[in-house]
Amino acid sequence: MIKNDLPGISQFNLSGKSAIVTGGTKGLGFAMAAGLASAGAKVMLVSRNGAEGIIAAEQLSEAFEATVISFAADITEELQVTHMAEVAKEIFGKIDILVNSAGVNIRGPIEELTHNDFSKVMNVNVNGTWLASRAVVPFMKEAGSGRIINLGSALGLIGLANRTPYTASKGAVVQMTRTLALELAPFNILVNIICPGPFLTEMNIPIADTEETKTKILGATALKRWGQLKEIQGAAIFLASDASAYMTGSVLSVDGGWTAG
Repeated sequence: MIKNDLPGISQFNLSGKSAIVTGGTKGLGFAMAAGLASAGAKVMLVSRNGAEGIIAAEQLSEAFEATVISFAADITEELQVTHMAEVAKEIFGKIDILVNSAGVNIRGPIEELTHNDFSKVMNVNVNGTWLASRAVVPFMKEAGSGRIINLGSALGLIGLANRTPYTASKGAVVQMTRTLALELAPFNILVNIICPGPFLTEMNIPIADTEETKTKILGATALKRWGQLKEIQGAAIFLASDASAYMTGSVLSVDGGWTAG
């Protein structure tokens, strides 16, 4: 009785599950995809760069003896995103998990940024998340369950100078997550968001050694350091698994204590 009622670690097993990870060929997306594959999930990595996707899929397949495939698509293009979901459903038979990890960041004072800069960030981070979510929802409704995991940011919860496009986009994704959680709860589709703090990804390498980063970003975290890619994996596995079955609309901060202050 105890084993059945309190399954413990077995709740994190993703065997038999299938996942799509956008932006899954590098950075946090690749780390989360690796986490899902290690827990037994079949994974589709989505990237605009087809060659990069093939290499990343091969790496994860070999590392975890898992089924990992790649798909080339621009998540801001509606037809490509729709096709992405259709191909995943055809290959895997179902879509259990969507991780919306694709994102961009353009920094600078507002008067030095162009409208195109702002629109590009919003298009990828907000429109891309919305399009990918919309594409998988019919398949998840058909299956009677699903998990959508959005990638937000600590900067969707707090402000930082010279980041108007990025903070606006990530704040929007937080609200999109909460709204979708309410909308999709009757269909047993759970929607949550991970808000990372400073991880030393490709996106952050250009600012890694600046004084602003050392004082206003790393210095603002309780742990006073960059996050390591492996430190995002637990949150992704948790939200994709049965261990989070009573969570939806939640904001899970993995930020070294940045938003605690």
